[in-house]
Formats: sequence, structure tokens, C-alpha cells
Amino acid sequence: MTDSNPHPDSDDESTPDTEAGSASGTPRWVYVFGVTLAVLALAFVALHLAGGGFRGHAP
Repeated sequence: MTDSNPHPDSDDESTPDTEAGSASGTPRWVYVFGVTLAVLALAFVALHLAGGGFRGHAP
């Protein structure tokens, strides 16, 4: 007789569990926000080092 269970080894530790991994660690949006913030900060610094920042605000 064949086993009708599609996941006979579902409690096996060698099989990755996607739900258990998603509950721990840093969420993806935090990484995306951090990378975006870092890129904007580097662009701001590069703009000012190139001499193109705050021209309209200086007397």
C-alpha cells in the first residue's frame, strides 16, 4: 500500500520550514529603507563636495 500523505517527512529537521524562518530576523523593508537612506546620504555628500549644494540659500 502506498502512503497518501504528500509530505511524509514534514517534521524532518532537514527540510527547510519557510514559515519558521520568516518570523525571525530583520524584515526586508528595514533593509530596503536603510539602503535607500544610505544612497540618499551619499548623493547629498557627493553633491556638496562637488560644489553644487545650497547655492540659493547663501547670502
